Amino acid sequence: MIREKAIVLVSGGLDSATTLGIARSEGYACYAMSFDYGQRHKVELESAVRLCKGKVEDHKVVSLDLAWIGGSALTDQSIDIPQNDVGGIPVTYVPARNTVFLSMALAWAEVLDVFDIFIGVNAVDYSGYPDCRPDFISAFTNLANLATKSGVEGTLFEIHTPLIELSKSAIIQRGLDLGIDYGDTISCYQPDEEGRACGVCASCRIRRKGFEELGANDPTKYLAK
Repeated sequence: MIREKAIVLVSGGLDSATTLGIARSEGYACYAMSFDYGQRHKVELESAVRLCKGKVEDHKVVSLDLAWIGGSALTDQSIDIPQNDVGGIPVTYVPARNTVFLSMALAWAEVLDVFDIFIGVNAVDYSGYPDCRPDFISAFTNLANLATKSGVEGTLFEIHTPLIELSKSAIIQRGLDLGIDYGDTISCYQPDEEGRACGVCASCRIRRKGFEELGANDPTKYLAK
């Protein structure tokens, strides 16, 4: 039996781990892509490697330095990670990140003759990033089918966003149902060298709240209780 192939973007966080699990559960032979983009730490990338081991056909870790651009607390050490919600689009937004990541995935998809791309964006419990919205995904899908040889020749790409309308607790429940070990993931913006999550950044707060709402055990090692 020939399995359909899919590109899955895997950051090493909770959402991407769940997305990979969903793609595999739907029968796709998965090709994972992660990015070393100049982020503050490599803990999440290390998690991505562990998550993909033995579960994907291939795993590419792409070096793509966005730190020289700056403009984000995730890539610019001079900008502090906020510990409270400040409203609007936060400083942890990395300019055009998902546009860049999806473009790289699209290029690899053309080479592999893959027409399904999975990304774990979420428009419910998220940090206000503009490139996590359904409108963005729809627009990028249109671009993908206009800008590629495959699209022009009539084979259309589909961007799968299985988490986009789910709350964090619903995402966690879906992953637990799939047998995902969330102890292998990290969502923190500023973990320590041992991989322990800070417990106070927006990403930690959203993750912790999801487990609390579900009444499930959170395997994350937090520095702050």
